[in-house]
Amino acid sequence: MGETLKGKVAVVTGSGQGIGRAIAIGMALEGAKVLTNNRKAGSTGNALLSDAMLEALGQEKKAWFLKETGEISGDAETTEAAIRQAGGEATHFFGDISDFQTAAKLIDLAVETYGSVDILVNVAGTFGFDNIWEISEETWDRVTNTKPKGYFNTMRHAIPHMLRKQWGRIINCTSRAFNGDIIKHAEYCAANAGVVGLTKAAAKELYRFGITCNAFSPWARTRASYGLDTYDLALRKDESVWIEKKPTLSAEATPRPERIVPFLIYLCTDAAAKVSASVFNLAGNEIALYSEPVIEKSLFKVGEPWTLEELMKEAPRSLLAGYRSPADIE
Repeated sequence: MGETLKGKVAVVTGSGQGIGRAIAIGMALEGAKVLTNNRKAGSTGNALLSDAMLEALGQEKKAWFLKETGEISGDAETTEAAIRQAGGEATHFFGDISDFQTAAKLIDLAVETYGSVDILVNVAGTFGFDNIWEISEETWDRVTNTKPKGYFNTMRHAIPHMLRKQWGRIINCTSRAFNGDIIKHAEYCAANAGVVGLTKAAAKELYRFGITCNAFSPWARTRASYGLDTYDLALRKDESVWIEKKPTLSAEATPRPERIVPFLIYLCTDAAAKVSASVFNLAGNEIALYSEPVIEKSLFKVGEPWTLEELMKEAPRSLLAGYRSPADIE
């Protein structure tokens, strides 16, 4: 057991399995008292694959999928048990953070049990696949109610406790999808873009109070990785979730989630007190900092407003000179 986070109380949403579980255990092993959370008791199940799709995989591939995902399944209670077995302190809470009052109960339990909330790590998330012109309202609401709404809910209730101590660390899980993706899940892209905006806005308000707020985009092996790895096998080629070519790297070759934890713990230390409003990409041993959006080129005219004719002539040769659309992902 380490002592880097000794005396700190951490709430980790979505910590029943995968990335959230690894973070909760890692922080507990560094001395934090941890409140673990996921929506309900028991594994989340085959969130991506229906029973019919599982059968369509064939017996051999189905057996492999169930074995691999079964080994990394769990919930907030099993994560708590793992922490306690390792000699740490933890308490679990089942509840959906997309509900404002449920999020309040989560934070209240941390305060009642351990006296405060010093660290909040939001990892909870969900997604679906579909063409943007076919996404259902249910899918849109289900995904965006967790991110960013659920993250706002937990932050809204945790921040007053941090303000009283003039110290706090908030870390939100986003995805490279915040900038659009090569997968057909526009609702997930919007949700993660919302996380980035929420994180930056909160960071700028809270910086002067000793509270930092950052986001991380992980690349790690989870149940979703295995689901995505096998999803297309159960579909016709014209139903693929990939906009263009599917990446060839398998779930088994993806780094384990424990690999991203040390940097997140670093962000929770006093050494990172000035690191805030930033987005990091974490992939195995690679840690990358996303750039800030800046104006690349501009077109300006003194005097009268631009006419359409002028813009038709000037934009291609100046503002859009050498331009390639970000939508051109071939």
